[in-house]
Amino acid sequence: MSNQKHSHVVVVGIDGAGSFIKDAVTPHFDRIFANGAVTYRALASNPSISAECWGSMLTGVGPEVHKLTNGIVSKTPYPTDSAFPSLFRRIRAVMPDAELGSYCDWNPITFGIVENNIGVSHDTARDTELTPIICDYIKTKKPTFLFIQMDSVDGAGHAHDYGSEKHLERINVVDGYINNVHEAIKDAGMLEETLFIVIADHGGKNCSHGGWSDEEKYVTFAAAGKGVQKISIEEMNIRDLAAIVLYALGIDAPELDEKGWTSQIPTGIFDDPAIPEYRDFSHLTGAAPRISKVAHTSELL
Repeated sequence: MSNQKHSHVVVVGIDGAGSFIKDAVTPHFDRIFANGAVTYRALASNPSISAECWGSMLTGVGPEVHKLTNGIVSKTPYPTDSAFPSLFRRIRAVMPDAELGSYCDWNPITFGIVENNIGVSHDTARDTELTPIICDYIKTKKPTFLFIQMDSVDGAGHAHDYGSEKHLERINVVDGYINNVHEAIKDAGMLEETLFIVIADHGGKNCSHGGWSDEEKYVTFAAAGKGVQKISIEEMNIRDLAAIVLYALGIDAPELDEKGWTSQIPTGIFDDPAIPEYRDFSHLTGAAPRISKVAHTSELL
């Protein structure tokens, strides 16, 4: 583990926030990532639906490879022998004693994308109730890797339109929860050794998502911590989260493979000349940036 850059990685996933974080009042987000690596044009998975997107982030492969859907992850535990293990299983293989946590409002992530036999701490509740549980967990367990998903922003988009006043107001509320988590990391004495990330899975248009409009496919990613450069990331796919987490923890990522692992570290996040040049894999699903090729329908929540 001599290449380990951070002792802890905490990821806060904001379901349905898309790139709308830039339009909302988010003083805590703005402060936390003032000197970090940020983009509002990371590319979602296609279709822009929760299971496809969270699945890509946590496995490092595209939906055409992991084949997860909302129906599958809601009913089927993630295979413990999958050829495409989750980040949790990859970390566990190298760090057998690491504290790992998956705390998600939308529990199918923990049930259907995270292996259930590798000692991952978990809980589920609505954002408001889950946040203090998460903060207590951070302060008592000091996790090596913690994945958090908050769902209420997506609910506001479905109910009131994505980008609407009520949708943006909910982002503002969840910005407070992001601050609570960040403060818990600080209270635990972990902040200097933590890579802190906020990411959205997809956006939305009108009251739905699943298509490939700009409002649906472009999302927010932000990283802050030791060694992170202050940049606006130019090119990124949400599945790149997997490579970023493994890099931070000093764990080797698989070789790039168009039929498998396509997660990589976007240019400029870390000042490390050993990081390979970023490759464009957008041709794999017809998901070329700014081009809508296939119509999809949103899942029902």
